[in-house]
Amino acid sequence: MKNSSVLIVGCGDLGIRAGTLLLQQGCLVTGVRRNTAKLPAGFSGHAADYTQPGSLDIAAQLQPDFVLAIFNPADRSVSGYKAGFATAMANLLAGLGQHRPRHILMTSSTRVFAEAQGGWVDETSALATTDPWALEIIAAERQLLESGHSASVVRLAGVYGIPGGRLLSRIRRGELCPPEPVSYTNRIHREDCAGFLVHLVGLADAGHRLEPVYIGVDDLPAPRYEVESWLAGELGLDAGQRFAPATIDEPTRHNAAGHKRCRNTALRASGYQLIFPDYKSGYADLLSSSHVPQADVE
Repeated sequence: MKNSSVLIVGCGDLGIRAGTLLLQQGCLVTGVRRNTAKLPAGFSGHAADYTQPGSLDIAAQLQPDFVLAIFNPADRSVSGYKAGFATAMANLLAGLGQHRPRHILMTSSTRVFAEAQGGWVDETSALATTDPWALEIIAAERQLLESGHSASVVRLAGVYGIPGGRLLSRIRRGELCPPEPVSYTNRIHREDCAGFLVHLVGLADAGHRLEPVYIGVDDLPAPRYEVESWLAGELGLDAGQRFAPATIDEPTRHNAAGHKRCRNTALRASGYQLIFPDYKSGYADLLSSSHVPQADVE
């Protein structure tokens, strides 16, 4: 991939991690974000709000070989999802103009799947039709996949590994979800998110045909209570104690939108080897990190 140019739109934590790996492989990386002062050395920066029309017109000028579109909702409302996904994708495609990158990767969410009863899903499973938040993500996916560009969507679930996250802080307060009703969760460590995106760029650079859709999760979907009670044990807490009520920020109720078990079939078939194949290996690594206080790790 040496000397290939990569444009990362939405260059936050995940974009910086992926971009750093790409720099190490000799790529030229440009990161788009509101505050480019937060980009590490080695990145070229372009300050922009990708939800605004014309904000990505620089893309045609840069003529990147590859594009990583790492969108996030502008806020948690439906209109925030529309701005952060469907509108952002329209702005990216308009900004590219006549330029055709060798491949475009968009990070999406497993929320787009219709399944909400704990069943298994893979890349071909039915998509949601009644969840207005999911519909805005689906609209962005469809814009990209029907654009005529060489492109893929990576549907991520439960990205973790960011210091200062809320999950372990909540558990340390004694706020675990109840064991019933069972609520399956899926997750992937942020190092594997970045690693998998870079792996796909490498495959595209080598001339391999990529799948249109990948599910970015580890090998072990698990009930939410199982994950939280295991973490409580690792933190030396008694998971059988009487737990405090949920907070507004971190409800412990059943999460119907996420109640599914995701297979990472295409990820595995691509040849990517997960650094953390399950939540125990990923969280154990976080909790053992001497430079990160346990109370502040997620």
